[in-house]
Amino acid sequence: MPFPIESAEARGAPPRSTSTTALSADESADRELVRVLVRKAQAGDLGAYDDLIRRYQDRIYGLAYHLTSNHEEANDIAQETFIKAWRALAGFKGDASFYTWIYRIAYNHTLNYLKSRRMRTTHLSLNDMDLNAENNPDLVALASDRTPHRDAKLSELSERLNTALQKLSEEHRAVVTLHDIQGLPHEEIAQIVGVNSGTVRSRLHYARQQMQGWLSDLWKP
Repeated sequence: MPFPIESAEARGAPPRSTSTTALSADESADRELVRVLVRKAQAGDLGAYDDLIRRYQDRIYGLAYHLTSNHEEANDIAQETFIKAWRALAGFKGDASFYTWIYRIAYNHTLNYLKSRRMRTTHLSLNDMDLNAENNPDLVALASDRTPHRDAKLSELSERLNTALQKLSEEHRAVVTLHDIQGLPHEEIAQIVGVNSGTVRSRLHYARQQMQGWLSDLWKP
């Protein structure tokens, strides 16, 4: 049963997620609409499930893309995620939000894909990482200097970040991806990866320390 996913080229780069500490009236209404769509989909309404796909396909694609660094593979993983979720939808009880539930399916499916292919090639930009780059005047100047030299140096720095990220374990790379790239809060990441929020914070702190050590020459005056 096909569930259409828009191509990566049509969407462009995956957007970063944002989070808030309090729900607005619009957000509350949106969550209620999602609950209605889920109930309809559980009753067999494919139109309702297509609406859910359109709501979440960019974010699911974004997670897969940041972990695989491949548009085609990310699209395949997103499609397979929605097929898996459809088959498991009857078992969704609403203990977590639908988004967290389907994100967990996508996360586990992507990790299984990475393990089977032994791929660790996520691509980041300097803005994706919270490594105190703003405190380095040379990096700040580089980011604002629009010249061919700037483009070449930023490309080199991006490759350095990617190389450092690939040295992390899958567990640590995942929390960096979910928090620093996707912008998810610690508590939601904890639900997705199946650990407590303290462990998420610990892994994130360790991963940042490791990457800062590997990239320490970038922060030297």
